[in-house]
Amino acid sequence: MFYYLNGKVTHIEANLAVVDCGGVGYACRTSARTLSEIKTGDNAKLYTYLLVREDAFEIYGFTKLSELNAFKSLISVSGVGAKSALAILSASAPEDLAVAIVGGDEKALTLAPGIGRKIAQRILLELKDKFKSELGGLDLSDASGIAVSSARAAAVNEVAEALIVLGYTTAEVNAATKKVPPELLTSGNVGEIIRHILKGSVK
Repeated sequence: MFYYLNGKVTHIEANLAVVDCGGVGYACRTSARTLSEIKTGDNAKLYTYLLVREDAFEIYGFTKLSELNAFKSLISVSGVGAKSALAILSASAPEDLAVAIVGGDEKALTLAPGIGRKIAQRILLELKDKFKSELGGLDLSDASGIAVSSARAAAVNEVAEALIVLGYTTAEVNAATKKVPPELLTSGNVGEIIRHILKGSVK
């Protein structure tokens, strides 16, 4: 229903920002990370997700599409609600969360308040299954169409999994990984590769 809200921030409190758009104040639930990037009285653009339940009609908003997409990935996991997703995103930047999921880093997820071992394990398991179903169209070749080495192929796979957490489609993953310098891909540093891609293509 809403793709983003763009207006003046009129109120901020824990996990909430109010954005005035044309005289209407929209209350947006959000993460501590997004709150750290906006100020009362300034204009802000928040990418949004509308959650409708029998007892609630809530808007969730984030300054970056990558954070919104990570939020949507998290709440797709059974037993993980919006509150838990916000706690995780408040503790980890989207790219760090993606790397943690790809690497099976349960401890990184449990750093968020209220996130126990069982929830962390469920997130890792269900999102890994999601990766497998969405990576069938991954093109493991370089920009010239030549197949890459097994080491680089492994790095591309890990980067692709992380990008899917951040909302990329397989086609977008193919295009994004082909723009990464070969030496960076060969390094195997998944976190640095993802940051390189996000810096150039994600708001």
